[in-house]
Amino acid sequence: MASTYRYKRVLLKISGEALQGTSGFGIDPEVLEDISQQVKEVACGPGERVGLGVVIGGGNIFRGQVLSEKGLNRATGDYMGMLATVINALALQEAFEKKGLETRVLSALRIFEAAEPYIRRRAIRHLEKGRVVIFAAGTGNPFFTTDTAAALRASEINADVLLKATKVDGVFDSDPLKNPDARFYPELTYMQAIERRLAVMDSTALSLAMENRLPIIVFNLTKRGNIKRVLSGERVGTLVTG
Repeated sequence: MASTYRYKRVLLKISGEALQGTSGFGIDPEVLEDISQQVKEVACGPGERVGLGVVIGGGNIFRGQVLSEKGLNRATGDYMGMLATVINALALQEAFEKKGLETRVLSALRIFEAAEPYIRRRAIRHLEKGRVVIFAAGTGNPFFTTDTAAALRASEINADVLLKATKVDGVFDSDPLKNPDARFYPELTYMQAIERRLAVMDSTALSLAMENRLPIIVFNLTKRGNIKRVLSGERVGTLVTG
């Protein structure tokens, strides 16, 4: 049976804040359940399988940038944030495996007892074997966000699209949770997103995506079934492309 999905290999970027749900900190088991169920829908099934990589943030546990503004060394804070992403990656792995998904965590920081080291060819081989690959610890370098890590890993694994999961329906000119009159953008170019300083991804991530002609779709993860809709080619969220 031929695949019904428009995209065959994707990189899903999930913020750490998405995992905390409404609690404001930590990991909400109900959110893990929802995400893992959505991932199972697209990563399993004869003829339906999508090669899926995931980059996870760590803001639900630690935000180095906030403390660096209060005196903490920025590099130290960023390394602490990378370790937070490893915690989240292990939680995601456990949730995925409970759904029957074979999963591997690849870390840009060497933590051999908990995760495999990130090696590009190894990641691609895992994807070819039908495993979900979770990329932890960002790029492994301070001063780079997990958004940039997502654009980098997506480019390295030759992903067809980068999916940026958020709590709102796409990209707006202001926060729609605070401004009911916020304008929604169904489509944007990379340069429009950069020049207008829209809350898509940071400029480094957008520049990297633009250079590699990597389309970005920003969508609402909290609406169940949206991952499948996006991969099926439905117009969901905001498309950022050249």
